[in-house]
Amino acid sequence: MSSAVMEPKLEKKPVKFSNLLLGAGLNMFEVTTLGQPLEVMKTTLAANRQDGMMGSVSRIWSRGGALGFYQGLIPWAWIEASTKGAVLLFVASEAEYYAKSFGAGNFTGGIAGGMTGGLAQAYATMGFCTCMKTVEMTKHRAAASGVKVPGTIATFMDIYRREGIAGINKGVNAVAVRQVTNWGSRFGLSRVAENQIRSFTGKTDPSQKLTAPEKILASALGGGLSAWNQPIEVVRVEMQSKKEDPNRPKKMTVGNTFRYIYSQNGMKGLYRGVAPRIGLGVWQTVCMVALGDIAKEMVEKATGDVVTAKH
Repeated sequence: MSSAVMEPKLEKKPVKFSNLLLGAGLNMFEVTTLGQPLEVMKTTLAANRQDGMMGSVSRIWSRGGALGFYQGLIPWAWIEASTKGAVLLFVASEAEYYAKSFGAGNFTGGIAGGMTGGLAQAYATMGFCTCMKTVEMTKHRAAASGVKVPGTIATFMDIYRREGIAGINKGVNAVAVRQVTNWGSRFGLSRVAENQIRSFTGKTDPSQKLTAPEKILASALGGGLSAWNQPIEVVRVEMQSKKEDPNRPKKMTVGNTFRYIYSQNGMKGLYRGVAPRIGLGVWQTVCMVALGDIAKEMVEKATGDVVTAKH
């Protein structure tokens, strides 16, 4: 008499309030400290591709001194930081569940969940937030010519009145491509880096945990190497930028914007801002790993719920 082997029942990961609170808190801390200054530097270099690093710093400083490095933080970066994690967790959980129900393994299911979650992030919250952040960082030319520049909400409403939903979501397709390729490559490359670190340190047993510096190194390598898609980020900035250039395509798409940048600045122009972007990835990792346990303990005390999210 043969006994059938019972397959473990596939269960959907629960999306808990404590997980959402932890993600939002860590994201808010990351963007309010070094995150936004690095984002501003990345965007300024991508929008002003003739500038070097020092020229970019001078340009940002001229927009308000130290506060110039925090343009777009309130409310757009805060809105993005506090909501993108929730969108990712909800959608990634569903996508991973259905991928596994069709036979995908943990690794493939994880990538499918992350990429689908990244796509949802772009269209649900990151599209209009990145657009408005870029507008804030590039509209200073009007101020330099003596024209009074409207405030951030007035600018938002003006774009919405003139161009509708499409106007405030300009460049959203480029954001979507960036998020999907980011999640796919970062997840895979971080796993490869982690395996190499385990091999080098002799931690071949999966139950052996990596130290905080080893986790940071693995994620930093994954994040740094996933910056291969920087051209998409430069295209996104150009599509959302408020700078005036008669040579720019009148109706910008991902394809014609890519060709425009390449014709103006070559391959080098498509990788402008890659250094601050790598720095941003490292800082995000440091925040998640170094502060994750402290934040996890605080959230569990505040909610009385056990946090199950990985950080």
